[in-house]
Amino acid sequence: MINPAAQYESGSTRREHDLLGDRDVPSEFYYGVQTLRAIENFNISGVTLNFYPSLIDALAIVKEAAAEANFELGLLSKEVRDAIVTACEDIKNGKYHNHFVVDMIQGGAGTSTNMNANEVIANRALEIMGYEKGQYEFCHPNNHVNLSQSTNDAYPTAVKIALINSNKKLISVLNTLVESFQSKAKEFAHIIKMGRTQLQDAVPMTLGQSFEAYAVTLAEEVERLNQNAQLFLEVNMGATAIGTGINSEPEYTEKVMKHLKRIADMDVVLATNLVEATQDTGAFVMYSSAVKRLAVKLSKICNDLRLLSSGPRTGINEINLPPMQPGSSIMPGKVNPVIPEVVNQIAFKVIGNDLTVTMAAEGGQLELNVFEPIIVQSLFESIEMLKNGMNTLKYRCVDGITANEERCRELVHNSIGLVTALNPIIGYEKSTMIAKEALKSGRSVYELVLEHKILTQEQLDKILAPENMIKPGKISL
Repeated sequence: MINPAAQYESGSTRREHDLLGDRDVPSEFYYGVQTLRAIENFNISGVTLNFYPSLIDALAIVKEAAAEANFELGLLSKEVRDAIVTACEDIKNGKYHNHFVVDMIQGGAGTSTNMNANEVIANRALEIMGYEKGQYEFCHPNNHVNLSQSTNDAYPTAVKIALINSNKKLISVLNTLVESFQSKAKEFAHIIKMGRTQLQDAVPMTLGQSFEAYAVTLAEEVERLNQNAQLFLEVNMGATAIGTGINSEPEYTEKVMKHLKRIADMDVVLATNLVEATQDTGAFVMYSSAVKRLAVKLSKICNDLRLLSSGPRTGINEINLPPMQPGSSIMPGKVNPVIPEVVNQIAFKVIGNDLTVTMAAEGGQLELNVFEPIIVQSLFESIEMLKNGMNTLKYRCVDGITANEERCRELVHNSIGLVTALNPIIGYEKSTMIAKEALKSGRSVYELVLEHKILTQEQLDKILAPENMIKPGKISL
């Protein structure tokens, strides 16, 4: 793994120590020895914490709230409190993110993430107070920044705050895609086309109705995502190691929750049972399922777009997707539906990530689920990919879709599916006979009904007018 902060390395180092011994840390780095070990141990995905700014911001929010609470309890001096708070504010303003370098996938139940934050904040606080990085006797990553906390309450609390904020961004992108489908629904409202079930001709509808259905089905996901994200408002801050609150003072939980609510600007609430909350990952399972549901719907829509644009000469060819790139290294003139294809693949990945979340949640044991890092990585990856995928789908596909109006009408007039409209008038048996003969002879339903003198031309024109078959109507001649 290439160290994201390596560009700052001058060659000078500072000596730090931990449980396992002494190590030299490059002087410019704000992280310390425990983060350094995590970099070496977890060269896994190449995707580090700084890929997800919302997570880093949320870690700073949690640490700031803890510092405020500890100061009120008389556990931190004003100087140290102020320095930690300022360091956290710096991080929330986008500074020092490149020093959050631990891989998202890690052992230790998130301890490496928590220590990465503790060390960066401590060293920045030391600078603010006029000391050198590593002079931990004045502001220590564990003794001061992590005071009254454990990874087991600070880490999931930060993750939940970050997911709430990330969900807002996901929904914002989703809403813009819904608007695009609604716009196309209005644009195509007058275009008659053939509806299909099981890939067979069914009954007429409008192309606008197809796109309106896409808009509605995606709009439903806004409520589902918000509903499940609300579960993240319940946190276990103050639980420390397993939920008993060991190493925190009796008033700490009340005070830290007050500050957390203010700093995060969220209606976070304390879980009623902190032992249960520390080991439970059910909220992640629920939210992951909602993210998966959105992905499944997007993939189905993209399947439809690829089918409806298939051809152009030998397929359905009712719509044109905007051409984005040449489609073949051997077939001149071929253009592929690359944007829907990439969204399909995003959906496959999200579905796989949901399974990962499910298995990781199930794998928890006793008082802690050690697999939260893979849950966190999976959720943030899914959200990021869906945001990017929906933006790509909107701007590079849906907004540029055009309709082949004559092709749509031609398919309707030539379809045997029109006979469905005759069923309430002439009965199922006669309708079936007409359908079979039309299929066998290649002649139209219209022509055969007149030939068999089942209905007059005037009656037939009224029944089989496609415009009369796209909404409920009285069964009469």
